[in-house]
Amino acid sequence: MEPIGYLESCFRDKFGTPRQPGLVKKAWARLKIRADLQPEESLQGLEGFSHVWLIWVFHQNKVARFHSKVHPPRLEGKSMGLFATRSPHRPNPIGLSLVELVSVEKDGIVISGADLVDGTPILDIKPYLPEIESVPAARTGWLGEVQKEPITVQFTEKAEILMQQWEQRNADKELREIVIQTLQLDPRPVVYRGYEEGNSPYRSEHAVRLFDGDIHFKFETPTLVKIFDILFTHN
Repeated sequence: MEPIGYLESCFRDKFGTPRQPGLVKKAWARLKIRADLQPEESLQGLEGFSHVWLIWVFHQNKVARFHSKVHPPRLEGKSMGLFATRSPHRPNPIGLSLVELVSVEKDGIVISGADLVDGTPILDIKPYLPEIESVPAARTGWLGEVQKEPITVQFTEKAEILMQQWEQRNADKELREIVIQTLQLDPRPVVYRGYEEGNSPYRSEHAVRLFDGDIHFKFETPTLVKIFDILFTHN
């Protein structure tokens, strides 16, 4: 299979990219379709749909060995059978995401709610059919047993000033909402959690890259994260 195009996403690195679609509702992304696929014609009719399925490749998955049990972040270190999760480390590194269709352009589409890193190869687009694919009474397995306290995001005085300057330069991107929703998901690997009060064998400060900004943050408690700096890359 050959990709129909490569996604341009607000998430520039794996770290910080949401683990599921729709969790960061304003997460912006754009897909430019290959010219030989005649996008102006092949996209005709898609504008009438509100959501689409993206089928794609975990192109940054470097784990070659198969593991039948994995450790979903929501289980805080406990294991679960691979096929009962959405782990990227699969026999075939294929992903599936339901995203909101913002607009159809001459050569591609703009979407929101993306959970894909910049440069992701897209294999296909399919319209979402709610009368067929929506099952409100469906069971959610072990996920229904997972409970997590909501996370509060705060800005230091310095970070707030930088955030406002960033927003002024990107008024159409809804940056603040993307930043807050991304950090409320706690992007840290499981091994970094639980040491917020000190005595951590690991580093306590982290950074997530969104668009041209690196958001530096630190969890002060398991439910409070503070942004203390934003650095800009100009890439």
